Amino acid sequence: MMVNARRGEIAAVLNDRDWVLCLTLGALAGLEAAYETEDLSALIARFSTGRLKSEDMIRIVTAGLRGGGHDVAEDDVADMRIDGGATGFALLVTQLLEVTFGMTAENSENAAQSKN
Repeated sequence: MMVNARRGEIAAVLNDRDWVLCLTLGALAGLEAAYETEDLSALIARFSTGRLKSEDMIRIVTAGLRGGGHDVAEDDVADMRIDGGATGFALLVTQLLEVTFGMTAENSENAAQSKN
């Protein structure tokens, strides 16, 4: 499967099927609404703490799949399987956030500290 990281795309295998995920502006707007954040900076600050609940991972993966052109609901994503289980989902979310926002562990810590 061909993805373009410069467009913010990543590939994932969920339920033994190949998927493309991308946090498009529409997908990000959906996350802003779901988290009731004031703006994109507040959303980035929320994600840059490195502390995400399972519900957060479901929302982010759902948004990424929708941004990749897939018609899925959060309930569908909650029932999906990935190699590595919960750790696999955490790695997927990390990869998606990194390609979208350029987040790494180091600059995530810096972003969180600059908010304090």
